[in-house]
Formats: sequence, C-alpha cells, structure tokens
Amino acid sequence: MEYTHLGRSGLSVSRLCLGTMNFGPVTSQPDADVIMDHAHACGINFFDTANVYGWDDKGLTERIIGDWFARGDGRRERTVLATKLYGDMGTWPNDGKLSALNIRRACDASLARLKTDYIDLYQMHHIDRATPWDEIWEAMAVLRQQGKILYVGSSNFAGWHIAQGQEAARRRGQLGLVAEQSIYNLVERTVELEVLPAAQAYGLGVIPWSPLHGGLLGGILRKQADGTASRSNAGRAADSLEIHRGAIEQWEAFCDERGEAPGDVALAWLLHQPAVTAPIVGPRTVDQLDGALRALDITLDEAALARIDEIFPGPGGTAPEAYAW
Repeated sequence: MEYTHLGRSGLSVSRLCLGTMNFGPVTSQPDADVIMDHAHACGINFFDTANVYGWDDKGLTERIIGDWFARGDGRRERTVLATKLYGDMGTWPNDGKLSALNIRRACDASLARLKTDYIDLYQMHHIDRATPWDEIWEAMAVLRQQGKILYVGSSNFAGWHIAQGQEAARRRGQLGLVAEQSIYNLVERTVELEVLPAAQAYGLGVIPWSPLHGGLLGGILRKQADGTASRSNAGRAADSLEIHRGAIEQWEAFCDERGEAPGDVALAWLLHQPAVTAPIVGPRTVDQLDGALRALDITLDEAALARIDEIFPGPGGTAPEAYAW
C-alpha cells in the first residue's frame, strides 16, 4: 500500500479510502466487518463515513463501524476515521447544518455511534451559507480543545468557499481545512476549474467521491452485454450513459487495448492527478475491494493521459483560461 500526507497535514493516509456508504442499506454488518478487516489487511487505513449514512435508518453505518471498532485488536487505532455532519438527523430545528449547537450535538452523537472518543477528520458535508465562519471555526476549535476531533475537512465546497473558510481560519490563527471531498471522475471534471486550484493553493488534500461516476466508468457496456450489470443500470450511471455513450465506447476500447479493467484505470487516472490524496472506493464485497487495489499498480504515461483527455476532455483546464484567456 502507498501512503501520503493528507493535504498539508502530517497525517499519513492510504492512497485509497474505504467508503462505507453501502454498509447497512446494501452490505450487512457481518459482510461489512469482513470488508473492513480485509481493508486493514491490504494496508488501507483511511475510512470515510457520514452521520446520515444508513438512509432510512440514519446513523446505521456509523453504528456498524462502531461495533467493528468495539471488537478491539487495534481496529480503531489503525484507522484514520473520517465522518461528516450537515444533513438533518431529525425533523426539529437545529437537527442539521453547521450552527455551533448542531456541531456540538452532531459530534457527540457520532462519537457515541462510532464507539470512539475522537474523530480524525471531521468534515462539513456541504456549505452552510446561513452560518458565519467565525461561529463554525469557534465550534470546531472547542471540539479540538476537547480532543474530540483532530482535523477539519469540507465536502462539496466551491473554490471560493474553500478560500472563505481558510481566510477566516487564518484570521483566528487556526489550521483550517486540510481536505476537500468532491465528486471527481473522468465524466465530472468541473472541480478542475476552481476547486482543485483552491485546494492546492491552500494545502488541502482532495478526496474524490464517485470515482467511477456510479459505475459508468466501470465497464458498464461490457457488463450490460454479459448480463452482470447491477448498480450500473440505475442512478448516476443510467442517467449519463446515453449522453456519454460514444465516449464510454472509446473508453472501454482503450482499457481493452491495455488489458485492464475500466474501473481500475479510472481510479489510476485519479491517482495521477496532483491534487488527489485518495479516491473513495465503496465496495459491496471483498472482491470489489481487491479489484480496486489493482489501480495502485497501473502507470499511465503522457501518451495514455493525453488519450484519456481526448476521450473525456474535461472543462479545458483551470479558470479563467478554460473559458477566457
């Protein structure tokens, strides 16, 4: 396993991050336990979750992870644990967003479900435009002083949100954000305009979610042809397939020429992007996790990267040159 620092922090994390959103709604507790144990056996130390995961049973995913931690044997100590807050956990006012009140309550509730006394990376799941940055940073500083969180991250922030947050933290003499979790893959490259440049300028590690665009980049045409498609038939992949069918045909042919699985090459491409710390892989089975590990061994030279850019051109670079001069 390869490791790198999370942004400008001194925290070492694996180049793949285990996403746990399937734990509970799709993957049972026993199967999730096996996947997490196998992730550790493979050297993956970076796990990502959120308080709302579990969907109809919000908090279920955190409870599954907490029960796994409770089994001991160094499971918690070997894990860099990231979770998130923002989404409404109830129907009353202050049950969500980023007020000082909810930050305090949400953190304590996550700690209880996760059966731990600290969170390594506490991430804001979305921007809260109604709460001032000084309030947010004061609340996060209290949690750090109490030892309940170590680092703060963002998710789904625009570039200027990152700049706002970092400048507010700087004024207060605080470390600020060390990571941004964004949707980023070959089909969805909008973050290259301003989010990635902002993250690099302020020293944030980028943690891409949906690296296969819901399965679209994981060999969807091949799977449909042989009858093995499942998740790829619905959601983000199904909505995008007809729009991007020509590019996907070229993509799968390119991967066939290399003798590699499309999903593995899509992950490898992300790992070649300078701002990326660790793509989030969300396996439903151990076999899927093992498949993702192959990406760490794939090297893409300049010619391969140029060919990929021809298939999925992205926004044309960073702003403003991507659309102006």
